Amino acid sequence: MRDYIELTKPRITWLILMSTGIGYFFGLHGAANWWEFLRSISLLSLLHTIVGTGLIASGTAALNQWYEREADRKMRRTSMRPLPMGKMPAGRALGFGVALSMAGFLELWLGVNLLSGLIGAFTLVSYLFLYTPLKQRTWWSTTIGAIPGAMPPVIGFAAAAGHLTPQSWVLFAILFLWQFPHFYSIAWMYKDDYARAGIRMLPVVEPDCRSTARQIVLYGLALVPVSLAPALLGMSGRVYMVGALVLGLWFLYSGVRVAVDRTVARARAVLLASVLYLPLIYGLMLVDRPL
Repeated sequence: MRDYIELTKPRITWLILMSTGIGYFFGLHGAANWWEFLRSISLLSLLHTIVGTGLIASGTAALNQWYEREADRKMRRTSMRPLPMGKMPAGRALGFGVALSMAGFLELWLGVNLLSGLIGAFTLVSYLFLYTPLKQRTWWSTTIGAIPGAMPPVIGFAAAAGHLTPQSWVLFAILFLWQFPHFYSIAWMYKDDYARAGIRMLPVVEPDCRSTARQIVLYGLALVPVSLAPALLGMSGRVYMVGALVLGLWFLYSGVRVAVDRTVARARAVLLASVLYLPLIYGLMLVDRPL
């Protein structure tokens, strides 16, 4: 059972579900006060949304490991996963991933609404059939992969509201831009591993990492004004706006440091900043949402 759970990448799934929950929260209608707002939440609908998204995310992770099992065998950081270690037949992992993915789509469609199910299906298909095979062809795969990576809050918003609005795409944009410093720092730290597996991440294609550092700074810079959009659209208030600005400048600073001093230690600092940034900015959104 531990091997099957490992296939679902639970440490990544919780970040996905956190983003889904934020989308659901902002997809809800306003109310006269917090008590009325909380009472208006359909716990059953929220449960279906979280379970359905979790199943699709877990199925996608399992199918991704099935597809990349040979590449994973060549990398130190992934060689201990169940498939490279031969702990289960590849066909069993494939069936497990397909079953989870189908269950997640049905959970969203029948338990919530068709729109959220279709967005979930799009996320899975674009991740598996575009991003995953492109990783061994071009470093632009990171850009393609950031699209399905930013869909969880859109799924949550669609589940709560039944339609999409500019607010849902603001949440998408924040998560989309956040991913680049996050994943480029990981690619930097493990570029030798990726090179052994033939995965053409940007630090592998350009080993001096000048272009990687430039990308981290540019996307960190773009994230600052985009992260202020919730306040401008009335999704959050002044507390969020000030907090988002401070967090954005701090995140950008970590990127500037790695551009000046291109070391693995600085790249690891960017990764740490990214892991802290996302729950902190989500927390600000939650506490400063006007009713």
